[in-house]
Amino acid sequence: MATAEETAAAVMTATTTATATATAASTVTPSTPTPAPTPAAATATDDAPTPAAPPRVPIPPRGVDYRGKLVLAPMVRSGELPSRLLALHYGADLVWGPETVDHSLIGASRRINPRTGMVEYTRQPSHSYSASAGPDHDPSAPLESVIYRLDPVREAGKLIFQLGTSDPARAVAAARLVAPDVAGIDVNAGCPKPFSVSGGMGAALLRTPDKLAAILAALAREIPRDFGIAVSVKIRLLETAAETEALVRRLVATGIAGLTVHCRTPPMRPREPAIRGQLRMVARLCREAGVACLMNGDVEGRDQAAALVREFGVDGAMIATAAERNPSCFRAAADGGLAPWPEAVERYLRLAMEVENKIANTKFLLTQMIPGKAPVYREVHRCKSYTDLVRALGHADQLGAMARETDRVLGLGEFEVRREPKQKAQQQKQQQKQQNGDGGDQQQPSKKRKREEPEDSERERERERERERERENAANEAGKQVTELAEPAPAVAPATVAV
Repeated sequence: MATAEETAAAVMTATTTATATATAASTVTPSTPTPAPTPAAATATDDAPTPAAPPRVPIPPRGVDYRGKLVLAPMVRSGELPSRLLALHYGADLVWGPETVDHSLIGASRRINPRTGMVEYTRQPSHSYSASAGPDHDPSAPLESVIYRLDPVREAGKLIFQLGTSDPARAVAAARLVAPDVAGIDVNAGCPKPFSVSGGMGAALLRTPDKLAAILAALAREIPRDFGIAVSVKIRLLETAAETEALVRRLVATGIAGLTVHCRTPPMRPREPAIRGQLRMVARLCREAGVACLMNGDVEGRDQAAALVREFGVDGAMIATAAERNPSCFRAAADGGLAPWPEAVERYLRLAMEVENKIANTKFLLTQMIPGKAPVYREVHRCKSYTDLVRALGHADQLGAMARETDRVLGLGEFEVRREPKQKAQQQKQQQKQQNGDGGDQQQPSKKRKREEPEDSERERERERERERERENAANEAGKQVTELAEPAPAVAPATVAV
């Protein structure tokens, strides 16, 4: 009889064959993975008792089962929409979006981009200088920043939304906003970076298991019931197997349907090899609770992932760094294996322009995919528009018109709308008020300016003291008896210096 891990490996291997046709197309066509064989049907006889099936947390109607899947990891800069679409093109079964913090999502607006058809969650930035505007932007309308973008067609049933949170009620409120557009909600309890742990999120939740369990229980209680999608969590290993075991037992009892374990502890960096000594134990605990278990950490491609699934008894695998370098790692060797980097780069550039991706993010991903020794690497770094990029990469003939239109929409290159720096604009506004005779409410110097000009302020105070001494000396020459010595005036703040 086939074991659970053999079944998962068989599904993953079967999926590689199904991707051969999909990778030949320029767009992703959703496909149904080959169903896992039923072990009982192959081996049971009329006389032999049918063994009890292992428990499984029910998968909601719109949800997805992580078993037998090879998926794209959540990555802050490398998990934006064009990266996810390229991973799907090359055979990824599911894709995780970048972690999005609940505070950012709550209060955001949902819109359909009329040019691209993409779903975009937007909000007004903290100040107008953090958002860009093309020439078509209405100056009377507030600028908006896109905080999350998804493809409702090519990502349908395949996108898992990763949530950064540290509060059960806030987690549920944020998940409710995006749940209709995604196939699952995943809680980030593994990211060790300061921007995540500083708010009690990410890996900080590993040290507050009560809070983490409460967040997962709240989500698992409401989101599957109201939206028909499942809830999962991504964690890291703790220092000892006993600590990890206690944590996993607690989490799989909250009602989640999936758990991904990154085989590194929070202090470990990506350059350090993954440690898999606790992986079999985590997989066993998940299996006993009916929760799908994915492994993450130094997974390089589909063929290696299938071998790791068989070796450690997990249900599937997640790829991060290797997909950042070349998303064709999701393609099995039998289906073509790794694509040459120029091919992957051209496909990525097309997708980035299709969805109006931010130029800074596009450049970052290109510099991950292009070898550092390639002559074009430095040229890409210098590019400031999509037109520059297609020229540098030698695709001006095929993609030049598309790049120019993207630049026009995003206000890049020749279409850039230059705005004066914020500080200069404030100075001009103050000067205008003074010219109009309304200079009473003068701005206090900023702390930054005070730090930058301490020497200038001190010299001005010294000159004022010198003028005061000169006036006193003139009075003495007139014959007045001076009873008080001329002493330097005490230092005063720059804002109160008489000019």
